[in-house]
This record gives sequence, C-alpha cells and structure tokens, in this order.
Amino acid sequence: MIVSGITDTETATQSTDDDVLISVENVSKKFCRDLKQSLFYGVQDIATELVGGRRKSDVLRAGEFWALKDVNFQIRRGEALGLVGANGAGKSTLLRIISGLIKPDTGSVKVRGRLAPLIALGAGFNPILTGRENIYANMSILGLSTKEIKEKFEDVVEFAEIADAIDAPVQTYSSGMAARLGFACAVHIEPDILLIDEVLSVGDIKFKVKCHNKLAKLREKGTAFVLVSHNSHSVLNICNHSLYLAKGKLILAGETESVIRKYEEDLYLNGTKNILGSMVLPEKPERESLGIDILAIHFQDDQGNVISEPMTGESVTLCVKCKAYKKVDNANLGILVKALAGENENILYLTSASDNEPLKISPGIVEIQMRMPYCGLIPGVYTSKIYIREGVRSFDIVESFRFMVRASKNISKCLFYQPRNWNVISHAVTETIHD
Repeated sequence: MIVSGITDTETATQSTDDDVLISVENVSKKFCRDLKQSLFYGVQDIATELVGGRRKSDVLRAGEFWALKDVNFQIRRGEALGLVGANGAGKSTLLRIISGLIKPDTGSVKVRGRLAPLIALGAGFNPILTGRENIYANMSILGLSTKEIKEKFEDVVEFAEIADAIDAPVQTYSSGMAARLGFACAVHIEPDILLIDEVLSVGDIKFKVKCHNKLAKLREKGTAFVLVSHNSHSVLNICNHSLYLAKGKLILAGETESVIRKYEEDLYLNGTKNILGSMVLPEKPERESLGIDILAIHFQDDQGNVISEPMTGESVTLCVKCKAYKKVDNANLGILVKALAGENENILYLTSASDNEPLKISPGIVEIQMRMPYCGLIPGVYTSKIYIREGVRSFDIVESFRFMVRASKNISKCLFYQPRNWNVISHAVTETIHD
C-alpha cells in the first residue's frame, strides 16, 4: 500500500527545520487481547466521542496492554533508521502508525513529504487484477498521471523481474513475486520516506543486491528510510542510526552498531552470561563412550589465560579438552560456526582434516588447540557445532557452544575482519636528459 502527503494522525505544520521528515513525539498505542472485549471498548470509545466526552487514552483497561509506550524520535532527509527488537516488540505497530493506517492513543506523529510503506508482502494489491493493472492502480494512488506511469512501467517490470507474469492475476504470484512488485512500485515513485518491513528478506542474492543498490541511489537523492529487519547485517549496512524496542518500550537509540550489540546481548545471552564462552560437560562412564569424549571447551589468549570473549582482529586459541580411552592416529576436529543473528547461514567451517593436520590422540586426558592468529569474526553472538571423529566414525559432538565476539574498533560495515597493513612507498623519479 502506498500513500502520499500527510498522515491523518496529525496535520503537519511547517517545521523550523525543513530536513525533518518524520517527528514522533510521546507515541503510545494499546491493544486488547480479547476480541469481544476489544469490540466493546471500540463501541464505548465511539460513543464517548459522539457525546463529546474525553477518552482516557493514557490508562489501561482490563485486558489491555501497551504495544508502544512513550516513543520519541525524528528522521531527517537522507537518513536511514533501523528498528530492531524481538517479535511483539512493537516495530510493525510503529510503522503502521507512521503510515497513518492506525492512530496512536497518545502522542503525535508528523510526516512531511511523500510516504511509501512496504509493511506487508503484496499489501495494497488487488489479487484479482493483473500485475499490469495493479501497477497502474498502485502508482496512481500517489497522484502520478497515466503518462508518468507509462514512462516508469518498463523500469518497474524489469526491476521486479516478473515480465513473464505481468498479465497474470496477482493471486497467482508467489509471495516473493508480490513483494518484488510492491518494492519496485514503491522505489520507482522516488518517495521522500520509505517504510520497509522485512521486504528485503525475500528474493535471491541477485535481487537483494539490486534492492540495496536502488536504496543507496534513493538515499543519495534525499529519501529517508525506516527499516525493520531481523537480519543484523542488513540493518548495519543500510542504517546509520537505530532504535531498539522491547515490549513496546524504547530501550536504546543511537548508532546502529551499539544498538545491535545491545539487542543481541539481550536476545541471545539472557540468563547465559555466566557460562558464555566456556563449557564443561559431565564425564561419561567408559561403557557409554565411543572412544573419545569432549569434556570442556573454552578460549584462551597467547599467555594461556582463559577468556570468555574473543576480540575481532586479535589472536585467540580454541581449546577442546577430551578424554580418550584408546589411541587414535587420524582424529579430525571440526568446528561449524553460525551467527545467531541473521539467516542461519554458515559463517565458518574448519576441520583439522581439511588443513591436512591429522591429530594423534593418546589414551588419557588431552587438549586439542586451534590457534587463530587473527579472529576474523565481526562483533556478535555465535553458536558453533564441534565434533571429533576419525573418517566417518564419530566419537563425540557438541551441538551448541555459544560465544560472543567483541571489538575495540569500528568494523560495522564488514562481514568479516581482514588483517592488513598500510604502507606508502615513494619512488624516485628518474629524469632522462636528451642532447
């Protein structure tokens, strides 16, 4: 769905700062979980307004809860703001209030300029109409003339990659096709403000790259973005500032990197901080062992001190303590690392066998060490699967060893840390003298 102009939340007045496109002041929104009770409250509120009474919007009634509570922020022209938080934090509710789909119970929202919300997959499309007809209907809502739509039509279809299905009803589209078409319509009207709710999570890598490139061009022209995504890398790469919401409350606002780290710590480390970065497993009876058992896992620095959090760009050693009941000449230790925030993709997959380093294990207590001269992982929370085997025979597996990586430098735009050195080499200029 695409709308233009001022949201009906509040008529925008001329700001002393023309660069402010969105101003949210003390916005709160409450809902009722019980449908019958919610309908009753709705009728009660309408009746109160009809008789000229005043609603107690700042007070919760039985069964109600705050979906948003006292949220404040501003967005200026060309800025990109990320919204992060767990499911139910209030992110989508906030976008709907900004877009004018629902009204806040308290506070005000001022929006200046053309607004294009991409809040749901295919929202605003008539499923019976074809893709062609929906493009004209959708973009005409913005006040574009038929001539302007015709001029942009081919670009929209090419961007959405749906040329073969453009004359088919939208109800036959996949969710990805509908999302691509909605995104293409929104960005090609070049709005002043673009609201994006998880739309960048659809499509293949090629389409995602195309979306990011288009957003970068729009931002250069002054378009402001509000992006909701559970993919931390997307928020880090697009947004310079972010808000962290939890249960409707604004927990932290500021630079995206610090907001993301706080969000990840709260989301993934709640109740586990004391054991993060180290693990001790109970020893198995010999009769239950398959030959080698993992007893403990931890990190240590170059001085042999146990550390709970590796640092990006610094050396670190992963230590896996084992108990062997027999001699193994070609043991293979494997580590599969995934980021907890993201799309569950593999970040690292390291094995001693792939490095041509067969491990000789003698009976007794042994510690297998893997030293990394530089920790290439960027700051974040990770989980790793660690196993020890010989050939196809597995001895022991740890399904989830969680740890956090921190950094003393700003590398928020990177997907991994690249060790490097910088030099400037001066070359003498040799002059050729001609007689």
